[in-house]
Amino acid sequence: MAAPSSSYSLLLYGSSLNLSPPPSPLARWLLPSTPAARRRPPSLPFKYLPRATARRFVAPSSPAPAAIEADSQPAVEAGGRTVKGNEGDLLEQRVVLPTNESSEKLLRIRHTCAHVMAMAVQRLFPGSKVTIGPWIDNGFYYDFDMEPLTDKDLKRIKKEMDRIISRNLPLIREEVSREEAQTRILALNEPYKLEILESIKEEPITIYHIGNDWWDLCAGPHVDSTGHIDKKAVELESVAGAYWRGDESKPMLQRIYGTAWETEEQLKAYLHFKEEAKRRDHRRLGQELDLFSIQEDAGGGLVFWHPKGAMVRHLIEDSWKKIHLQHGYDLLYTPHVAKADLWKISGHLDFYRENMYDQMNIEDELYQLRPMNCPYHILVYKRKLHSYRDLPMRVAELGTVYRYELSGSLHGLFRVRGFTQDDAHIFCLDDQIKHEIRGVLDLTEEILLQFGFQKYEVNLSTQPEKSVGSDAIWEKATTALRDALDDKGWDYQIDEGGGAFYGPKIDLKIEDALGRKWQCSTVQVDFNLPERFDISYVDSNAEKKRPIMIHRAVLGSLERFFGVLIEHYAGDFPLWLAPIQARVLPVTDTEVKYCTEVVSRLSSTGIRAELCHGERLPKLIRTAEKQKVPLMAVVGPKEVEMLTVTVRSRFGGELGIMTVDEFIRRIQFTVANRTFL
Repeated sequence: MAAPSSSYSLLLYGSSLNLSPPPSPLARWLLPSTPAARRRPPSLPFKYLPRATARRFVAPSSPAPAAIEADSQPAVEAGGRTVKGNEGDLLEQRVVLPTNESSEKLLRIRHTCAHVMAMAVQRLFPGSKVTIGPWIDNGFYYDFDMEPLTDKDLKRIKKEMDRIISRNLPLIREEVSREEAQTRILALNEPYKLEILESIKEEPITIYHIGNDWWDLCAGPHVDSTGHIDKKAVELESVAGAYWRGDESKPMLQRIYGTAWETEEQLKAYLHFKEEAKRRDHRRLGQELDLFSIQEDAGGGLVFWHPKGAMVRHLIEDSWKKIHLQHGYDLLYTPHVAKADLWKISGHLDFYRENMYDQMNIEDELYQLRPMNCPYHILVYKRKLHSYRDLPMRVAELGTVYRYELSGSLHGLFRVRGFTQDDAHIFCLDDQIKHEIRGVLDLTEEILLQFGFQKYEVNLSTQPEKSVGSDAIWEKATTALRDALDDKGWDYQIDEGGGAFYGPKIDLKIEDALGRKWQCSTVQVDFNLPERFDISYVDSNAEKKRPIMIHRAVLGSLERFFGVLIEHYAGDFPLWLAPIQARVLPVTDTEVKYCTEVVSRLSSTGIRAELCHGERLPKLIRTAEKQKVPLMAVVGPKEVEMLTVTVRSRFGGELGIMTVDEFIRRIQFTVANRTFL
């Protein structure tokens, strides 16, 4: 197995290949501001990807669109540099973005930048108190006890940082006794540092100086001197409030976030990536495309699915159910509440209470909103006696659960208080584990490929130090998971000791168009709940035995997965998922009657079509483009006369004049093959 690498590559593609058909008489009306060449599909002109590692698996085929950039511009810009090529060429330029794990130099730069920033702040704002300043995934931050900061203040701080960096001051490590450190901290009147000192158990205490001007409690590491930092590769990004130690009862601090890289080129590539991520933000697109909302009048973290978003959800659910039925699952619907005693048996009240809502007293009995679906599925299993011949038993549910989250942690669709899990449980015999796990892996791949996800990071987590169940059953289950992965041919990383206390597990992260990893799929063996609920089956010797329980989710939650889908496609859903597949646009009101007939024919075949009129055609087209409608069928006098439509695709450019029947056939073919028209 190759050694894993955590570096990233920024890939850029460009081509001036023109794939458009000859223009129709209505060409001048169609997207007058867009070149006649094909629009690019909803994938980036670059990708932000991990280098190939033992953990990263690429599925053998995918219905996702090809990454072709057919824009007529002769160049694309990447990280501040322009890449040019001849017509028809596919160009690739790599800008490697290292991570803290892959580059110790970068980690040292970021850590030192946090210290340099703290030094700059205390120079500019006398009386400000320092707390902690770690490196993080894309840079660093530092928390200060001081008056609120503004964007203008950030610019001043950055200028002061540049002056400190330019002085090439040495970073000097000093070891002192605890008493000496305390004396120095008291002399500076830094109460937070005193609290940090009290939490340090190791001796001696280490201090890092920047020249002779400033110092901080720190274990390192740092660069040798500030001159090793490229000031053009550092940028202060934002300021936010943060409670000291994350405790709401403690003071609110000012947290300054910054990003730092080894070179200016890396910074520009990162900022380019960041802008693209901002453009794809599901919260912004959800509002612009009228997909969903969070209504504060109802409460934070509670999702309202609007008609268009609800249609996408319906399509996801429908596809999910069909595939599960094909794979031998039975569908369930279970209540949203249950007696509190159920959660005592499951152990949730003991181990998960802080994430559960308060209990409700109903007729002198306590009830609880469910945070999980597992106990319900166990009750369905337990309703009758099972023979070994009944197993495996597979049940699946799109079950809505409710979990308490602090308001400050809520984030669009990614962190909510009520969400629907694609939950499933398998009850099986010991010797069926491998076969069932392999079936779950096949089903997972089939579902994810439908949505265009073909790159995965797979991890197998094994027995932790504290666990339930015998070592023998742990070994058997872990071997079954490993063998299933080997049979599947997927590369994976073993996380020794990273399993849940109740059993080993496989976690799968999908990779989106930006190369970001999203934890969605998981399959977990459980030795705990079957014991707690005392479930059993009768074996071939007429003896009662404990079945193996497997927890399994593919999408994770519909809300979070929908957010990932929005950002993956930047709102440009493939035709089969688009809430509105085609919009029929008349040139004038004279054609409205025929357009109504076209919409009726499309709708009768299951195509999601609508008529829009009452505005000038250019405005109707711009509105359809803004709303990311995949197909526009434009109708003028000639189309009415010939009983045709002129079709424009967001991804294929102008498709020309065609009959309504041909239009329907092409849509149906594209939907059936999960591609783009």
